[in-house]
Amino acid sequence: MNTENQLLGIWRQLPQTKQQEVLDFAQFLVERRTARPSSTQPTAQPLPLGERLQAIRDQIVASGMPLLTHEDIEREMCDRRGGYQE
Repeated sequence: MNTENQLLGIWRQLPQTKQQEVLDFAQFLVERRTARPSSTQPTAQPLPLGERLQAIRDQIVASGMPLLTHEDIEREMCDRRGGYQE
């Protein structure tokens, strides 16, 4: 039995509401596949938030202040959430 027949057999066993969910999911998969940029399409422009964050990072680097490491960030998040525990 091929995949199409397997899918059709399962489809027929589902109630109508579940069949609609399957259709919605299949449509989502098709749209997601066609929405992905190919190598010939231009890359997406940065979002305004990303541009602002990059500008803040550039200011920190220009000031000579060292950037936080992953561990520093994790420690700060834990401190703000009630204490750091190793």
